Amino acid sequence: MRVDLFDFDLPEENIALRPASPRDSARMLVVNAHSDPVLSDHGVLDLPTFLQPGDALVFNDTKVIPAQLEGFRTREGGEGASISVTLHMRVDAARWKAFARPAKRLKPGDRIQFGHNGETCMLGTLDATVEARDEAEVTLFFDLSGPALDEAIFSAGHIPLPPYIAAKRAEDEKDKADYQTIYARENGAVAAPTAGLHFTPRLFEALDKRGIERHFVTLHVGAGTFLPVKADDTADHKMHHERGYVSTETAAALNAVRARGGRIVSVGTTSLRLLESAAREDGVIEPWSGATDIFITPGYRFRAVDVLMTNFHLPKSTLFMLVSAFAGFETMHAAYEHAIENGFRFYSYGDSSLLFRNDR
Repeated sequence: MRVDLFDFDLPEENIALRPASPRDSARMLVVNAHSDPVLSDHGVLDLPTFLQPGDALVFNDTKVIPAQLEGFRTREGGEGASISVTLHMRVDAARWKAFARPAKRLKPGDRIQFGHNGETCMLGTLDATVEARDEAEVTLFFDLSGPALDEAIFSAGHIPLPPYIAAKRAEDEKDKADYQTIYARENGAVAAPTAGLHFTPRLFEALDKRGIERHFVTLHVGAGTFLPVKADDTADHKMHHERGYVSTETAAALNAVRARGGRIVSVGTTSLRLLESAAREDGVIEPWSGATDIFITPGYRFRAVDVLMTNFHLPKSTLFMLVSAFAGFETMHAAYEHAIENGFRFYSYGDSSLLFRNDR
């Protein structure tokens, strides 16, 4: 499909720079092509009323790491240069793939010194060698590995706020808590699974009383989620890989939910992409581990997920394409037009939507 079919005008005032406080006070637009009305305005705290006992919420428990690193490139016989990198996918104990700016200043064999401020472990040392470069992406081989590397990254790095927020204000201490779900536990994400930012102990208690199950998967969200679609046609767009896993226990529990007639409700597009990667053609979810680059556009047949809770996404983004595939192309254009006209807040710190799958 043409990428420009997923474009829309979004006023600056609809872009949220801070989350709602408390988190569960955010608004929620319910979108269901099979109901009347198709669109209805609610709040996140109303979520339990739209679910049935025996349904299961699936959360992504990835934890955002301070993956933005500022460094200085050195090269034998050459001049130094300042380099900014955003780690986006771990390769092994000592290697990370990263987006670099300006990447044209890097070539294989270059050394980059990060965090030489006396605050990181190993006397302030966090150094890496550029192993490979492909346009803006580089593979970095760090001198440290395993837990020692993790400690150094946490000391030297900072939270990479989404570009549409970072362009308007600097990161601050509040973002360290705001840009993390309350259930995050598996280190590795560069970006938060933002649909989960709305959940609070109060909302969890209400869901428990309603008889809604809670299950967790892990997909480490990469910086590729922020990259614009530069192709003119969706067929020409290349998705970046993101690593994740679905445990044997979680797969069995979700298959049991479906077997007894319950619905699988994905909290966020990251959980959905992982579940769809793990699902067989017949909808059975299998234990899964690896890297996925699944790209969902209209025409995709969903196998695992019945309901999707997600924030409002960028024009011409892969995520707007995904929700258009899930709830219907025309339905989602109408939903976003309604959201903009009624002052819903967009993007990572914005309001929520609850989408029911439209198979027609």
